[in-house]
Amino acid sequence: MKRLFVFLLVLCLLFSIAGCTGTAETPQSTEPTGEYVLQGVGEAVKVEGNERVFYQVFVGSFSDSDGDGIGDLRGLIERFDYLNDGDDNSGKSLGVEGIWLNPIFLSPSYHKYDAMDYYKIDHRFGTEADLRELITLCHSRNVQIILDLVINHTSNQHPWFSYFAEAHQKGDTENPYYDYYTHSAAPVSGRTFRQIPGATDYYECNFDGGMPELNFENPAVRQEMVDLAKTYLSMGVDGFRFDAAKYIYYGEEVRNAEFWDWYMGQLREIKPDIYTVAEVWDADALTFPYFTSTNCFNFSMSQQSGQIAKAAKGGKVSVLTQYMSRYIAQIKEKNPDAMPITFISNHDMDRAAGFLYAPGQGHMAANLSLLLPGSSFIYYGEEIGMLGSRGGASTDANRRLAMLWGDDDTVKNPVGSTYQAEQINGTVADQLPKAESLYNHYKKVIAIRKAHPEIAKGTFTPIDNGFLSTYNGKSVAVLHNTDTEPLTIDLSKIPNLPCKTLSAFAGMGNVTLEGNILTLAGQTSAVLR
Repeated sequence: MKRLFVFLLVLCLLFSIAGCTGTAETPQSTEPTGEYVLQGVGEAVKVEGNERVFYQVFVGSFSDSDGDGIGDLRGLIERFDYLNDGDDNSGKSLGVEGIWLNPIFLSPSYHKYDAMDYYKIDHRFGTEADLRELITLCHSRNVQIILDLVINHTSNQHPWFSYFAEAHQKGDTENPYYDYYTHSAAPVSGRTFRQIPGATDYYECNFDGGMPELNFENPAVRQEMVDLAKTYLSMGVDGFRFDAAKYIYYGEEVRNAEFWDWYMGQLREIKPDIYTVAEVWDADALTFPYFTSTNCFNFSMSQQSGQIAKAAKGGKVSVLTQYMSRYIAQIKEKNPDAMPITFISNHDMDRAAGFLYAPGQGHMAANLSLLLPGSSFIYYGEEIGMLGSRGGASTDANRRLAMLWGDDDTVKNPVGSTYQAEQINGTVADQLPKAESLYNHYKKVIAIRKAHPEIAKGTFTPIDNGFLSTYNGKSVAVLHNTDTEPLTIDLSKIPNLPCKTLSAFAGMGNVTLEGNILTLAGQTSAVLR
C-alpha cells in the first residue's frame, strides 16, 4: 500500500493539467511564499452570474489579526490573496468566486447562531468598517459575498426577548413585543417549550433554551427581517445563506415555503439579482417546494453517505450523474431559474478528510463536486484535507477547528473543542509548494472550471462515465475514472458526442487521447471540447 501511495503521488507530480498533447507540467520555481504556480490550464473566462465556486468561512476559526486567538474580518481581509488575488489567470490563489461568512453579528456564543443584535458586528470579529472594507475588496476581485442570516430564532439575550418576557410578566397584551416570539399557555407536543422567566406562559425553543423562536405570524417581526436584509444589501452584500429555513413554522412545510415565497419577493424588490441559498436539511422531495423562491443546498450529495463520497470511493459515476439529471429536472420544474448547490461537508458535519482518507479520494471528490453545474461550496480547510469530527464529545466545535496555516497565525480552536487527532495532511504552508497536494489540486480544478464555463452554466446530459454540458452553442464533456486502475473509453461508442479534443485533466495520473480512444489514469478526470 505504501508503494502504491508513493507511486500515485509521483504520478500526480509528473502529470498535471494539460492540453490534448498530454504534456507533463514542470514545477516552477517557488516564490517567497512557496506557492506552486499553475500553468497550462487554459484561459479563465470571467465569471458572471451566480454559478460560482463559494468558500465557506467560519470567521472565528479562520485567521486572527490581533492576537486574541479568535479569527476576525481583518484576518480574512489580510488572507484574501490566498482565496482570490484578483487575477483569474495568475494561478497563485485558490481562485474562489464567492465567500459565505458564517454569522458575524453580536452574540454570546462562539458560533454566533444566536444573535443579540443583528445590526452590530460582534466586537471579537471586528467592526462594520471591516465588513464594508471586505465587501469592497470582494467586489474589486469579482467575488460575491453572502452572509449567514439566522432569522427563525435569536438569543434570549436579545433586547426583543427581554421586552417580550416583561410583557408576559405583566400580562400586557397591548405591548408590541408581547407576540414577538412564539408562545403558548402550555408546552405543545412534538415541539420544545420553556417557561418564560417570571411568567406563566411558555416560549418555543426547538434548538436550545437560549434560542427562542420568533413569531412570523406577527407582521412587525416580518418587517424587522425585511429591514435587516435591506440594511446589509444596501451595504453591498450580494445575498444570504438562510439558516434552518424549514423551522420558520416548525413541522409545517407548506407554511414555511409560503413564507419564503413572500420573504424573497420582498428581498427581490430591494435587489433583483440577489443570491440566496437555503438550508433545508431533509430529503430532496421536501426541499423542492422551497425552490419556487430560493435555491437550496443539496444534502443528498454531501457527507459520508452522499453521492459524491460514494462515487469518490470507487462507485459508479453513472449513479451520480443519473441522480443529478433527475434532480436538476425536478428543481427546474419548480423554478426554471433554479440551480443545484453542491458541497461535500460544512460546519455542521464531520470533515470530509475523515471519510475520504484513502489516497486520491479527496482529489476525486473535488473533481466530482466542482465539475458540476450551478454553484459549488468548499468548507474552509477542506482544500488541505483538515480533519475534525464530533466524536464522543458531541460538540460541533470539533468540526470548526482553527485553520492550519503553518505560519505565525495565532488563531485557536473554538471554545469547547476537544478534537485531538493529528492533522496528517499538513498545513497550507506544507501544501503550497507541492504540485501533488490537495490544495494545488483544488486550485487546478477551479481553474479548469473557469476555463470551461459550459460546466457551470450548461445543460446537463448524462453520458457513460460522466456528462455532456452545452452552453451558448458550445459543448464540453466531463469524464471521470473513480477507480484506482486505468480506464479506457472508446468515444465513438458514446452516441452523438460532439467533443473529441482533450482540453484539460486533473487527478492522480495522466490522460491520453489517441484517435477515439481516451485513457484516464486511476482517480482522474478529463474535460473534452
